[in-house]
Amino acid sequence: MAQQGEESIPPPGCAEADPPGGWAPCPYLPDRASRLVGQQLAPELTLLPSAYDRLLSLNHRRSGRLIYRPQCPGCQACRSLRVPTATFLPSRSQRRVLRRNTDVKVEIRPPRPTRESYTLYERYLAHQHDGRMSDGPEAFVAFLYDSPTDTVEIQYRVGSDLVAVSLADRIPSGLSSVYVFFDPRHARRSPGTFTALWEIEHCRQAGLAYYYLGYYVAGSAKMTYKAAFRPCEILDAEGAWRSFDAAVAPLAGLRPAAPSQDQPSRA
Repeated sequence: MAQQGEESIPPPGCAEADPPGGWAPCPYLPDRASRLVGQQLAPELTLLPSAYDRLLSLNHRRSGRLIYRPQCPGCQACRSLRVPTATFLPSRSQRRVLRRNTDVKVEIRPPRPTRESYTLYERYLAHQHDGRMSDGPEAFVAFLYDSPTDTVEIQYRVGSDLVAVSLADRIPSGLSSVYVFFDPRHARRSPGTFTALWEIEHCRQAGLAYYYLGYYVAGSAKMTYKAAFRPCEILDAEGAWRSFDAAVAPLAGLRPAAPSQDQPSRA
């Protein structure tokens, strides 16, 4: 049951849902039903970073002005994952990604949608999602740039070319990744991996304890890549942050594996 004040909503990316119960096919695991519960914040409302920090520890996420969490029948697979920035060590393959991107220039700025970023977003969706998530410029702004909290836009450029854009929320305990989109023509650079590595290091240098990567979903190839950023912590069903290596990997026999087209969004 949804908690008081919460409403059932279909998961992002699911075109169909059962209106009476808010059920939809799970976008991550086959033969599963899914439901999200949450609240759509009105335009005049803001979400304090400290309040959102607490919500992250209750397994909530943000998409636009929607604050939500999964509440699925007989399943608790969607668990928030974060990286302690002080102890993170890039793997050999991640160090290679860093070397391939030494020419990338990074700018942190207030979120501001532009024709350039929208064109990049459309190109990304056409490549990663066959254009199925594209609903036009207004949906682009509502999804990524209409934020009720303290959000930054991080742009990655090679020369004058915009190759990746990351939106992230600033909270007292660190930085929470919202969404990343990139130019598929630069896929050999592994831009999804590089943006996460750069932002983890930015947090470390700024004295921010954690970098939040969104939901880890055991059994979903497009979500398990997040466990490649080690050491990391996962939020268990009791609401405690636990070492991923101690809590998940031994039980499932998992090894980090990146999806074939680098990392998509962080949701």
